[in-house]
Amino acid sequence: MKPMIPHTSRIRFSTARVDITPPVGIYHRMWGAARHDQATGIHRPLLGDVLVFQSMKSEEASSPMIRIQLDHVGFVAEQHEHLKATISDASGISKNQIILTYSHTHAGGWYVPNRFELPGGDLILPYLDELGKKLTEACQEAIPRLQDMTITYGVGWCDMAANRDCWDSEFNGYVTGYNPDSSIDNPVIVGRVTDKNQALNHIFVHYACHPTTLAWENTLLSPDFVGAMREKVELETGATCTYLQGPCGDIGPRDGQQGRTAVADRNGKQLAFSALSTLTSMGPPGHDFQYQGPVISGATLGAWAYKPGTKERLAENEMYTGGVHAVELPLKPKPDREALEQELADWEARQKEADDQEDTIAARDYGARAERARRWLGRLNDLPSENSYLMHFTVYRMGNVIWVTCGGEPYNLLQTELSRRFPQWLIIVSPLDCGIQVAYLLPEDCYGKGLYQEEPSLLAPGCLERLLEAIAAQIEEVVK
Repeated sequence: MKPMIPHTSRIRFSTARVDITPPVGIYHRMWGAARHDQATGIHRPLLGDVLVFQSMKSEEASSPMIRIQLDHVGFVAEQHEHLKATISDASGISKNQIILTYSHTHAGGWYVPNRFELPGGDLILPYLDELGKKLTEACQEAIPRLQDMTITYGVGWCDMAANRDCWDSEFNGYVTGYNPDSSIDNPVIVGRVTDKNQALNHIFVHYACHPTTLAWENTLLSPDFVGAMREKVELETGATCTYLQGPCGDIGPRDGQQGRTAVADRNGKQLAFSALSTLTSMGPPGHDFQYQGPVISGATLGAWAYKPGTKERLAENEMYTGGVHAVELPLKPKPDREALEQELADWEARQKEADDQEDTIAARDYGARAERARRWLGRLNDLPSENSYLMHFTVYRMGNVIWVTCGGEPYNLLQTELSRRFPQWLIIVSPLDCGIQVAYLLPEDCYGKGLYQEEPSLLAPGCLERLLEAIAAQIEEVVK
């Protein structure tokens, strides 16, 4: 019988963590239906994890790769690239070797430039400057600590998340919320990092789910379910835990979009228990689960045991190759700035009139319409002059695992289709490695249905399919 061979990466690795919680009072309103502007307190701290990867093979030991995972919804392109440049200048690591992604919490504040003049907006730029300094110090702390590590991966399941493209027959349209009529293929991928003595060093939890438990009713700074997930895993294992967001354009928490922090914590604990179950199922690092033959007993038993992997397989697990690539994606027609400005003014006037009449529901809805126009005005500054958008993405092979990052918020089809095409490889896809203003990448057949995700997206039909094919082509190269 063939042995059960775990997905494994043998690399040089180190990590550092910083508290990146913004100050209370900073501009916070992320939701159109929210009636507050500023954060009134802190639910749980927001964290920034710096992860440094490098090949174990001396002939391949070039510049390390830095992955930074932030508890934020995302920054616009200029902020995103400025942060990477700041870290690059201070660390000496090329920007091409720095990957910046986000947990995508919708309760961490909203720091796009057209919020600077709103209440609490004056705190945004000082906060971003301080964030750059903290992450630079974390990189300088982590890089010298690189050491040989083994990442063993396991795959589990958690139904905390669900499809969120729901048809409301009474409304006669799609709403963004739990869809009870759809099932999803959304595994939990857990990476266990151990040192040469097999001591636990770090844990990764990769899962696709919008952190939107906390919505318009919440006024607290929060990492959403990610905070409780980390806390529970770290309490049980004694090792730091990093959350890696998956492609979640069409996925959100089954129980979400409200203001109770206890629900966000419950969602996080549910994911943590799934991750801990997966972690517990793993064998020793560098071992395969191998058939040992029959044992005559009351029945003829088939014995299995964990045995060290062969030298050839361990050498394969040290494979480390990949890099940065780009693909041109189609853009939607550009909206008219003057029309958007007029739309914003009209909705704001109607909101004020509703407030004066103490019609809270109408004021909330008019404010949400104004917010949609305001967001599109912010996106116009990120639109290229061409008719296509050049999206950068990375593909790295680490052992028999493929790590992918890309921009925007792709539908989960990106993860599931890549996994289907390369079944012998474990695929980890992290989105949001670019400006948040790109927004969603929907499958071509989802356009024109009235789904929310089409409205804020810069990208035209075919964008997800083009990105998928470009990534698949690069995976083909690194697995040759």
